[in-house]
Amino acid sequence: MKWHVLGIRHHGPGCARSLQTALDELKPEVIVMEGPADAETILASVSQDMQPPIAMLLYPPDEPRRGVYYPFATFSPEWQTLRWASQHQVPIKLMDVPQSIHLALEDKKTDEEESDDESTSIVEEPIWRSDPIAVLAEAAGFTDHELWWEEQVERREHSTGLFQAILEAMTAVREAYPEARPRDLLREAHMRQVLRRERKDLFHSIAVICGAYHAPVLTEEALRSFRIKDDAALLQGLPKIKTAATWIPWSHTRLSYRSGYGAGVHSPGWYQTIWEHRQTAPMHFIAQAARLLRTADLDASSASVIETLRLAETLAALREVRSPGLNEINEAIHTVLCHGQDGPLQLIHDRLEVGDVIGTVPDDMEAVPLARDLEQQQKSLRLKRSSETKTLDLDLRKENDLARSHLFHRLQVLSIDWATLQPQQMSTSTFHEFWQLTWKPELAVEVIEANLWGNTVELAATQKAVDLAQKSNHVAALASLFHQALQAQLDHAIPAVLQLLQNQATLAADVLQLMQAIPSLARIVRYSDVRQTQANQVLPIIQGMLTRILVGLVPACSSLDDEAAQAMMQNIQQVHQALELLQQHTPREDWLKVLQQLMHREIHGEVRGGCCRILLDTGSLTDESFHRIARLALSPAHPPAQVAAWAIGLLRGSGMVLLHQDELWRMLDQWLIELAPTTFIELLPLLRRAFADFTGPERQAMGEKVKHLGVSPVASKLVLTGTESQLNVDRARLVLPTLRHILGLDAISST
Repeated sequence: MKWHVLGIRHHGPGCARSLQTALDELKPEVIVMEGPADAETILASVSQDMQPPIAMLLYPPDEPRRGVYYPFATFSPEWQTLRWASQHQVPIKLMDVPQSIHLALEDKKTDEEESDDESTSIVEEPIWRSDPIAVLAEAAGFTDHELWWEEQVERREHSTGLFQAILEAMTAVREAYPEARPRDLLREAHMRQVLRRERKDLFHSIAVICGAYHAPVLTEEALRSFRIKDDAALLQGLPKIKTAATWIPWSHTRLSYRSGYGAGVHSPGWYQTIWEHRQTAPMHFIAQAARLLRTADLDASSASVIETLRLAETLAALREVRSPGLNEINEAIHTVLCHGQDGPLQLIHDRLEVGDVIGTVPDDMEAVPLARDLEQQQKSLRLKRSSETKTLDLDLRKENDLARSHLFHRLQVLSIDWATLQPQQMSTSTFHEFWQLTWKPELAVEVIEANLWGNTVELAATQKAVDLAQKSNHVAALASLFHQALQAQLDHAIPAVLQLLQNQATLAADVLQLMQAIPSLARIVRYSDVRQTQANQVLPIIQGMLTRILVGLVPACSSLDDEAAQAMMQNIQQVHQALELLQQHTPREDWLKVLQQLMHREIHGEVRGGCCRILLDTGSLTDESFHRIARLALSPAHPPAQVAAWAIGLLRGSGMVLLHQDELWRMLDQWLIELAPTTFIELLPLLRRAFADFTGPERQAMGEKVKHLGVSPVASKLVLTGTESQLNVDRARLVLPTLRHILGLDAISST
């Protein structure tokens, strides 16, 4: 009997090519490959209709959220083995521990932890574990472990003796570092048991394909040295649950995820190029990069491609490698094709180095669990997939509409853009939501990718929401996420997100962050009854945050530049609107007092003007007080730019309130008249911005008001050298066209 152990690296194009050659030479009668034994039933479905990247999915039928993925790319040695076996009609067996056992062991471990059992579980991680590739690379003098493996194996020109060399190298590593994870010991014992059974069938030639690390313990000599009873004792009494298996499409971007036995690969697009263009991979990759840049309307000439290749080859020679690797190619592309700019290089990384390739499986293949769950919910909620855009009006007081809303919000958490909420409709009702539905073919890909978070819509959205919350340290982002979790009714995510929000709200000292968080939390409290959610835990958070905002807002508004003042004023307005929603639940009077302080402070004019406008709208200022404040703000003693900023802050909002303030318009008119011509030209863009938010009818009414200002005592008389004089009509005629242009009256008249 000929026993051939071929140790490979998962997702390695060089290993895959060498493995093809070895199988053609060895012509084995049976292939035994590393892989979960309970997935063996779907190997027969491998066909030409499958286009990698694809993945083998195993999951408990009653708990699909616990599914495990085994991804394959075109350049994966395991996939090429499956294709070779299918083409040559050679039986193939999987020898790894079934996922039905691994999942049962996880249940056992969870039960042990819950019962505070201190005994060691068989799936427990060891204190130490070595990366065999790192050991070999460092022994060869390489600090970049991936570069060493790529140079020695993946881009190797000849496969003769490769697998024997891998076996010898891994044997040396395991002798130097004999420690192994209990999980690996269990797997290797199971593999040897399967190999012993296959050996009894008296095949003349058996090919054993496994991860390089396991190769030394799966040889014929190893099978004799490891006692059968020891392996059997290790495997005896293992729990087991039922699992189902299927094939699903995968993507290059998802190959970086570690799942099942498959290690992630950082550059699947580059590995695909190595697989397709063995000796000319650098040239093809650079040519593809230039083509990609040209599609993005960036310069990438043929001469630049030649210079890039020459630079990459020079770097490889200086670093004493046989040909340019990805590092040399990227440096050359960055220097020549991208002209030192990071943006185009990032485009090449995303679209070419990683790639956006998506695999396909036959239509009759069993769907991914998340897709099945989504389809079931669509049927139960009477929702049809249609490429036609349709607007759906949901009444949240109805049970079916509320369930639809929960589904749509969960899909938004998962970034599955089937339904889009129309925010402009939300302000008209507290119990209605308007959604725009459009089903696009690419949404199937989003569903598949979202399946990584869980195999049901609710579970996937829950796990992703918790993950986003754990990665966020911004209280406003957490508040928005908590609001989204409530809208989606993610009951298992809400406590975790709320706890993180409470912790971050307690620690946050940035007033701007606290202000940005208030609107989302206020909507939770205001509309809690409509959505059947509890707001009693949210209100204390809001009150605590408001207390710190009231204390810190005045200092936070000092020394603001124009951009910071605009952002601050937007947040002040949003907080004020939130307080109007909460009404009796918040210290509204204290808030208005703080705004009055800001209105009189020596701070940026836009903040002072904006606070004045809020107080005017709420009726907190009498006409007499407002006119006095306006006269002071428009005084010639202030720099014109600050006066213009104050006017911008004041004018932002509805124009109806200002239309009744005749005295304000006279003061603005007087201020404009007294501006120097050069100053007026400088301030003109700012003034146009101040009037930009008004509606057409409001601007027309303002223009009419300005037109008749000349009959007033203030506007009809100018003080010149201490004496009264009639208005200079000729000069006024020169000003009026400019004023009409500022107010947009010319555009209105033309329409």
